Amino acid sequence: RDHEVELLLERWQQAKEGHGQVVLLSGEAGIGKSRLIRALQERLADEPKTRLECRGSAYHQDSAFHPVVELLERAAGITRQDRDEEKLAKIRSELAPLMANESEDVPLYAALFSLPASDRDPAPRLSPQRQKQKTLEALLGGLLAQAQRRPVLLILDDLQWMDPSTLQLVELIVDHTPTAPMLTLLTFRPDFRPPWPARAHQSPLTLNRLTRQQTELMVTRLTGGKALPPELLQQVVAKTDGVPLFVEELTKMVLESGWLATCTCGTW
Repeated sequence: RDHEVELLLERWQQAKEGHGQVVLLSGEAGIGKSRLIRALQERLADEPKTRLECRGSAYHQDSAFHPVVELLERAAGITRQDRDEEKLAKIRSELAPLMANESEDVPLYAALFSLPASDRDPAPRLSPQRQKQKTLEALLGGLLAQAQRRPVLLILDDLQWMDPSTLQLVELIVDHTPTAPMLTLLTFRPDFRPPWPARAHQSPLTLNRLTRQQTELMVTRLTGGKALPPELLQQVVAKTDGVPLFVEELTKMVLESGWLATCTCGTW
């Protein structure tokens, strides 16, 4: 996937220069979307940035803003054992960098966690629709404010499982990404269609199955440069059908099975 990594690095460079970019990364399960993102993160390990990740869940497609709440929980260090007042204190202290207007945003963030209003942070009296709109504005504003302090690498994984409210936020982020030093990576399965029109700052990137040559190269990397016997390599290629996850799992199974013994000639 060297070509794909280079494309992501180019988009990151554009984002750092203030021209925010969105990459639509699609592919079937096991095809290497997560592996590609890890490769990008390794290449960017020494670069100053803020990395934010949230993931859709097949079990929470009806829970409003569920991926966002999970992200905020991790960022704030909130646990199930925390009392309400402890959660609220963490929201104030740890999530302040993700708030454009702390006095207005704390009650909105607290509501995402179903926390009761406090005297210090009284909840505004809003209709459900207005509450949702203000929450979307707060989340977007906080993200853009963070991007002005440090470039942001935003990874939104498994869009096909995200709830409608989160997808509304994603669309807002896509619309505003070009105004900030931010690279937004969106991953999803091939049967998902983003519910917004194409934008000039979007780059579609579809991951296809590996060719035979690419599969053989991946096997060689996994074996540390040792060549498998041709018959065994042919079986690995045939059984994995170009899906990187299957290539990795089957190759590791072969290596861990004890069936092979290393000889001194660079093969098995």
